[in-house]
Amino acid sequence: MNLLEAMRLFVRVAELGSFAAAAGQLGAARSVVTRQIAALEAHLGIKLMIRSTRQLSLTSAGSAYLEKCRLILDLVQEAETEVMEERLTPSGQLRVSLPLSYGLRCLMPLLLEFSQIYPEISFVMDFSDRQLHLIEEGIDLSIRVTSQLAPGEIVRRLGHSRLLTVAAPQYLAVHGRPLTPSDLSEHACLGYASEVKISPWTFEVAGNIESCYVPLRLQANNGDALAAAAVQGMGIARLPEFIVAELLAAQQLEVLLADYEAQPLGIYAVLPSNRYIPHRVRVLIDFLSDKLMDMKQ
Repeated sequence: MNLLEAMRLFVRVAELGSFAAAAGQLGAARSVVTRQIAALEAHLGIKLMIRSTRQLSLTSAGSAYLEKCRLILDLVQEAETEVMEERLTPSGQLRVSLPLSYGLRCLMPLLLEFSQIYPEISFVMDFSDRQLHLIEEGIDLSIRVTSQLAPGEIVRRLGHSRLLTVAAPQYLAVHGRPLTPSDLSEHACLGYASEVKISPWTFEVAGNIESCYVPLRLQANNGDALAAAAVQGMGIARLPEFIVAELLAAQQLEVLLADYEAQPLGIYAVLPSNRYIPHRVRVLIDFLSDKLMDMKQ
């Protein structure tokens, strides 16, 4: 007995509710179908179906086995599809969610390079710092820059970015320079605020991670907006290095609290579920991982 074929036959019979219907759909004799199910039951040592002249029903063990068979057969199908796809040129449409600043600065050049390599993949890009519901909004892949993931998210880490505390020289000339994280309570700060909540600032102090809520003069859900406010001398901001690198080089901003490391931001590929991942999605994740993992952000 071929166990996988017997499972497929069992699922077909259970779904159609009839040996005759399953036999007719498969182009096989009813007696062949009956013998296959009987052989499966003998192999398992348990009754899966209750037969009568008018109807067919599953036993409790049969119902449980049906769900397991469906899962196993789905996995087999996915594995076969995945192997066959490896022989094909990746193609199809990708709906990708990208954080606004990081997406435009760092990811867009890589995605254009990817498109040159894989011209049969088309993109629909959503640039937003809003945290999307991937399944509900039909997103194949979301790139997220964060220090905290939601429980249960299916992710692959692609890289990281340092988080720097910065201020403009004119602000420091008027208000002075904080020497420790606790000094921030006496300063105007510029904070990132998501749709959900305002996060505390965390620092490593004497080997321990300490969190503190700072007084916020301005809140925004975009790092470039906070950087612009910091350049104007409105306060102290804590921003990813990819946003402030050019401003630091131009001496429009200065790094503060360099002796107190902030928790770095992880750069993650977030998937809508842990089920089958299309070949084109896996190819893109591998491409971005190769480009970003060793790249200084």
